[in-house]
Amino acid sequence: MITIRQVDPADPKLQPLIEANRAHSAGATSSESDHTFGVDDLRRDGVRFWAAFDGDAVLGCGGFKPLPDGTAEVKSVFVNQAARGKGCARKIMDHLAVEASSDGHSALVLETGSELCPEYDAARKLYDNLGYASCPPIYGYQQDPNSLFMRLTLGANS
Repeated sequence: MITIRQVDPADPKLQPLIEANRAHSAGATSSESDHTFGVDDLRRDGVRFWAAFDGDAVLGCGGFKPLPDGTAEVKSVFVNQAARGKGCARKIMDHLAVEASSDGHSALVLETGSELCPEYDAARKLYDNLGYASCPPIYGYQQDPNSLFMRLTLGANS
């Protein structure tokens, strides 16, 4: 049974997952287009972070950071290889939407690899299935051919 708990990204149990996420991103796109958060970024004020567990085993993680425009940016969603295809990423994303809505954010927004980055095909498919829609660059970003920006409106219409 998968449970999701708010966690400290500096917990040693999470280090392999966070580093695997960073390695995946570094291998999938240029350094100028890589916006992946590491532990220090995930521990910044305002950032909230969760991990999915099966008992004590860490399966995946994800979080969000509030943006000045009232939205929250999804950060560091990653599932370990053994847990892929079992709905873990969907559970994390659903949890983030509930938490962001509860915090009063108007939408969840994200930046992911564009179609130029096939390593992100599964992520784009998940976001599409969850109701995210393509949008212009989100707060703090510029147009980038390696990036796709997406938005999920929260609240009464979600």
